[in-house]
Amino acid sequence: MNPTRLRADAADNRARIIAAARAAIADAGEVKLNAIARQAGVGQGTLYRHFPTREDLLAEVYREDVDELVAAAPALLAEHEPLTALACWFDRVAGYARIKRGVFAAVEAGVSQALAAHSLGPIGEALTLLLDAGQADGTIRPDVDARDVILLIGYLTRLGQSEWDTRARHLLQVILDGLRQPEPGPEQAHGR
Repeated sequence: MNPTRLRADAADNRARIIAAARAAIADAGEVKLNAIARQAGVGQGTLYRHFPTREDLLAEVYREDVDELVAAAPALLAEHEPLTALACWFDRVAGYARIKRGVFAAVEAGVSQALAAHSLGPIGEALTLLLDAGQADGTIRPDVDARDVILLIGYLTRLGQSEWDTRARHLLQVILDGLRQPEPGPEQAHGR
């Protein structure tokens, strides 16, 4: 169903359903449609009109998160220096990866492959935008590309729920530190 063609009340219901599903996934609880409908303040019939299956709902949560993550890159560059924009984007990646981990755990392999295909291109493009800006201003090393970073941040889907809060953002900071253009050492600074 195309959300732009919905009546205002239907669009509001749909948004509340997606928000309730996102919260259920982030809490690492079991994603039960009746609980999501209750949390969203809608009946089960309303939920099923928008999302006929659990997989449809989870896929939409995932797609929206990818779209928001991709849209954040140019907006962050407009507000911040490239390295700071990348750091802010990584902060958003942590939230995105938590949802991705939950969605992939909840849907079948075929659906998760289709979702991964939806995200890799746009996320790679957003990341390339951020990296190119940092490389142009000299704050990000010139020898890295989006594929390098995507491979590095892929670990986020492997973090257990119990270690998420203590490790996700810390490890993204380690990656960010590794992407920084090194300061010239004393030998380089003096032309030796």
